[in-house]
Amino acid sequence: MKNMRILIDTNIILDWLMCREPFQERAKWIMQESMFGSLEGYIAAHSLTDLFYILRKDFDVPKRKELLMLLCNHLQIIPEDAAIIKEALNQETWTDLEDGLQMQCAKERNLDYIVTRNIKDFSDSPIQPLSPEDFIEIVRKED
Repeated sequence: MKNMRILIDTNIILDWLMCREPFQERAKWIMQESMFGSLEGYIAAHSLTDLFYILRKDFDVPKRKELLMLLCNHLQIIPEDAAIIKEALNQETWTDLEDGLQMQCAKERNLDYIVTRNIKDFSDSPIQPLSPEDFIEIVRKED
């Protein structure tokens, strides 16, 4: 299998960290393969602040810092500068800035896929979005 390079949408990371069923098992597989296996996982820098905020009800500050450090140590973080933000803002078909930034980050790094549960939000993406199920199926076919 070639070393696939994927942008992992924030919802996949949340499924994994919060053990959200019925999504947790696929998210766990994607995260393990991205952090310790054969996939090259990327996340947009803004996902870290989103995760820190969203996880506040489930984890205290030290635990959230620990989880984010784990992600930083094992995934590639795509920085977002003014050029990336402006490019996302200039895309007329993108109505959600967070999704637009995800798409622009994936495009900037020429990644293979965006793995997300919100395929419809990425219909105008220059990088193909895939559901966790479809992505895992592709990876297993290539093995």
